[in-house]
Amino acid sequence: MNKIQTTLENLGFSPNEIKVYLALNDHGSSKAGKIAKVSKIDRSSCYNSIKHLIEKGLVSYVSIGKIKWFQATGPKKLLDYIKEQQKDVEEILPELHARHKMSKISGQVRMFKGTKGVRTILQDILRTKKENLMFGNENQLEEKMPTYQKQFVRQLKENKMTVREIVREDRATKTSNPLQTRYVPKSVISPVVTNIYDEKIALIIWTDEPEGIIIENPAAAKAYRSYFEFMWEHAKKK
Repeated sequence: MNKIQTTLENLGFSPNEIKVYLALNDHGSSKAGKIAKVSKIDRSSCYNSIKHLIEKGLVSYVSIGKIKWFQATGPKKLLDYIKEQQKDVEEILPELHARHKMSKISGQVRMFKGTKGVRTILQDILRTKKENLMFGNENQLEEKMPTYQKQFVRQLKENKMTVREIVREDRATKTSNPLQTRYVPKSVISPVVTNIYDEKIALIIWTDEPEGIIIENPAAAKAYRSYFEFMWEHAKKK
């Protein structure tokens, strides 16, 4: 799957919607039959996908006689679609925050699975806009989720967030800030990346299907932060 397909999938497009949308971008104004043929899907699935894309504002049509000719709107319309989604979410955030606060319990632990779960954890880190203390990083995010990794680093910079990390001496990295990185011996290897931020600890376990845990507990976060600072003081500088 190429980058365009992956990005559209991450935006919530179904496989058939992606095929139809790309077919219309490639072939221009077309009848439903041609779109179905080019997309290699049946007519019923094609019509459903066209309907959903029209609802998203990404496909339009004109009627010539009794025949409808469909075409993709300009690619920049994708940005409008994302902004509209963001606006809808912003409208319901106050009520969601209120509900979340009412149901929240002390020492909350949440578990996540797969790359989408990892994204959820990292977005939670970004939302705090607080310093992130990290150790155990072995470039797993760069290797397994390269597209999102670039987005994550960009958002860190946009939010002016500091990341201090402790890594192995032989770990190559393109994104570490030398002034905010310290090193431990090569023998210290771990598939688990620990993030300490705000009053939370996030553990990302990079197995074949990654898993993650967020522990939201002020006392635990304070203990982990103290442990990190001890390692930081005893780790080597570049």
